[in-house]
Amino acid sequence: MQLPADSPLRKPLATIQKSGEMAAAIVNDLLTLARRGVVTKQVVHLNNVLMEYLQSPGFKELKSHHAALEVKVRVAQDLFKIEGSPVHLSKTIMNLISNAAEAMPAGGTVLITTENKKIDRPIVGYEQVEKGDYVVLSVSDTGIGISHKDRNRIFEPFYTNKVMGRSGTGLGMSVVWGTVKDHRGYIDLRSEEGQGTVFTIYFPATHGKKANSNPASTIDENQGTGESILVIDDSKGQREIASALLSKLNYSVKAFASGEEAAEYLKGTSADLIVLDMIMPPGMDGLDTYKKILEIHPGQKAIIASGFSETDRVKEAQKLGVGQYIKKPYTM
Repeated sequence: MQLPADSPLRKPLATIQKSGEMAAAIVNDLLTLARRGVVTKQVVHLNNVLMEYLQSPGFKELKSHHAALEVKVRVAQDLFKIEGSPVHLSKTIMNLISNAAEAMPAGGTVLITTENKKIDRPIVGYEQVEKGDYVVLSVSDTGIGISHKDRNRIFEPFYTNKVMGRSGTGLGMSVVWGTVKDHRGYIDLRSEEGQGTVFTIYFPATHGKKANSNPASTIDENQGTGESILVIDDSKGQREIASALLSKLNYSVKAFASGEEAAEYLKGTSADLIVLDMIMPPGMDGLDTYKKILEIHPGQKAIIASGFSETDRVKEAQKLGVGQYIKKPYTM
């Protein structure tokens, strides 16, 4: 943001940033597979998640690699809401569409649909879908199909018949499976070699809850007026990045490498907000730090920023008054 538009450093810095984001995404995939990537759930509208992905740079990049790909979308306007993680749901949609595109090297059509479905008796398919109300996502392609051998192994971690490192990590469909299971859903798979493939995902519907609304906002709308923010993080690089981002937003920032240092500083002053890391060995972690700060400044506003998933200690901190939990790496 601070570089001139014609700076020769822009392209390599953007490459570095993209590489970091890809590395973080793979780690998150591994955490999901290991069931350490606990899903932070909210009430969401699956149509919104789908349309946001179809307008994303990631989808545009996919289309650029598959010029003959045609994507058709048919969504139910009265779609039930579901409870889940928009980030994980978006990743599931991305993996299903990417898998469909890879199955059509010469081009073809991907059809994406959403609908409501009430199931009165269990459906026996790839999995047995139990009775209930569901939001159903279907992604079908006109590609080469999946052999019986591959169908039995397609959701295994690292199992792929693609070129590793070029078209995938072998984690995509495993992440789909893990995410669907984390959302208490079911997968049906129908495919024949040479006749295309249909993935149908059943997500349990939630009724009577309002979907979360997070309208996009600009950096200008979020400018501070000199309010004080303390960044507490044991990683020097993270302190520097967070301080630079918040300073750019016109906040007054001070950074500390430990909870002990921050608590000592706050004995003589106050802060409008604390951005608090959760794991800071060998000293106090985020929860203990927040408890100590509350003794000095009851009602202190704070958010937790962590590279790990939302844990019981994060939830305990939130019960004490911490606001949002944001997952690293975070951007402006």
